[in-house]
Amino acid sequence: MRVILQRVRRGRVTVDENVVGEIGPGYVVLLGVTQADGPDQVKKLAEKTAHLRVFEDEQGKLNRSALDVGADMLVISQFTLFADAKKGRRPSFTHAAAPDIAEPLVDQFVDVLRSLGVEKVDTGVFGAHMLVHIENDGPVTIILDTDQL
Repeated sequence: MRVILQRVRRGRVTVDENVVGEIGPGYVVLLGVTQADGPDQVKKLAEKTAHLRVFEDEQGKLNRSALDVGADMLVISQFTLFADAKKGRRPSFTHAAAPDIAEPLVDQFVDVLRSLGVEKVDTGVFGAHMLVHIENDGPVTIILDTDQL
């Protein structure tokens, strides 16, 4: 499981020109799931996401978590995070989980964030063509991978 975490001033996702998710200050979370992922990886990565300290404290140091500052989160499923472009010019996506495996794990990730106390968690539409609008703040972009936690 992999997350590209972007600290944002605001984020929005649209499908067919309709806004399906929108947040204020917080994180846009691009979430990729592999065939080997399960509930343990979901829990570990959601906890790391909620508790990671990349918001400034009073001294301007990155010392506060999303929970500390009441950050919103916009979670977008993105199978392309597991693209393999080692051979040829067309990436392979064989490491990404099939939709019937990935979708419930993405939903579970959102549920864990909410259970940890993230008050506003919006999402995209699984499997849809989405336009994601990100106003990166900092910029702060962090890659989290369950293999490295």
